[in-house]
Amino acid sequence: QYPIYQNTDIVYFDEAVKGLEAQLKDLEKAQKFIFMEYHAIEDAEAWHKIQDVLEERVKAGVEVRVFYDDMGSIGFINTDFVKKMEAIGIHCRVFNPFMPGLNLFLNNRDHRKITVIDGKVGFTGGYNLANEYFNYTNPYGQWKDTGIRLEGDAVQSLTATFLEMWNAANDRNNNEDFSKYFIRSEYKAAQNGFVQPYADSPMDGEQVGEEVYISMVNKAEKYCWFITPYLIITDEMTHALCLAAKRGVDVRIITPGIPDKKMIYSVTRSFYHGLVKNGVRIYEWTPGFCHAKMSVADDCMATCGTINLDYRSLYHHFENGCFMADSPAVLSIRNDLEKTMKECREVTEQYRTGRSAYLRLGQLFMRLFAGLL
Repeated sequence: QYPIYQNTDIVYFDEAVKGLEAQLKDLEKAQKFIFMEYHAIEDAEAWHKIQDVLEERVKAGVEVRVFYDDMGSIGFINTDFVKKMEAIGIHCRVFNPFMPGLNLFLNNRDHRKITVIDGKVGFTGGYNLANEYFNYTNPYGQWKDTGIRLEGDAVQSLTATFLEMWNAANDRNNNEDFSKYFIRSEYKAAQNGFVQPYADSPMDGEQVGEEVYISMVNKAEKYCWFITPYLIITDEMTHALCLAAKRGVDVRIITPGIPDKKMIYSVTRSFYHGLVKNGVRIYEWTPGFCHAKMSVADDCMATCGTINLDYRSLYHHFENGCFMADSPAVLSIRNDLEKTMKECREVTEQYRTGRSAYLRLGQLFMRLFAGLL
């Protein structure tokens, strides 16, 4: 379903703010269209920088579409945001508008983060368009987030993912012709390597995000490392991680040192003992909250995207990610995770035996509802 591309250059951003700066530069150069789909948009400084560029591009005749998740943006923007955008010529849609008591699909949120410029340049990663992601504000200590910039053939998959969602959120049945957004680019990439942007939907019975992670763990021979803000995993994922560690693969997971949601943090820690007793190593990032969602294995493959190692991301949300193989970005991700681990406290031994290893009653109780957290 998701093609594997070559002829694509990848730039990795070890901080979300670097991604934002690159994004602003590329947005300024847009000639034909700009598509942006984000779980959360905050009507504040970071977004205003983007909005200024979008307004200017609209005046130059560029078509701009913005799409955000209503629940994800609660507390960040007012209900008149769509009207405000439309008034300046930006087409704006909301995913799954929040209507208390009426919404059967409240659990299915749009968690994707995509920017596409002219079908030639694309951005994705863990960060939303809100101030805390760029450390403009620091509610939970330092914020660690990451992203990638794609230029070349693989951007077509991001364009398709955006348009599919945009179309699905339309009440009117319009048969818009999307073919004009898929132009064969003349771009010649400097990098070799393979890249496969993919998307995950809770509606098709396929857990694409989880399957990518599990297949990487299964293929890893030397090491497989993860960074995730939450750790609420299925038995299949647990089994894959433990099996890899038992056969001698260096399996490590980095989680936050400062939580953004205390209850979920408690459930995250409840998974440590089951993993470490089978040889998985756990690191907590002491400077603050790591929101990045990545995996890297054997210096040859990596992912970067929106998919947490948690039940919501793996089963309930609309997500997207990017699988990379034999690309320089893989080593950039490895080096960043290595650097990040130096800023962590390793808690492996602490959760192997002793007090921390035993699940408290509250944790067991919350585990029952892990699928809903």
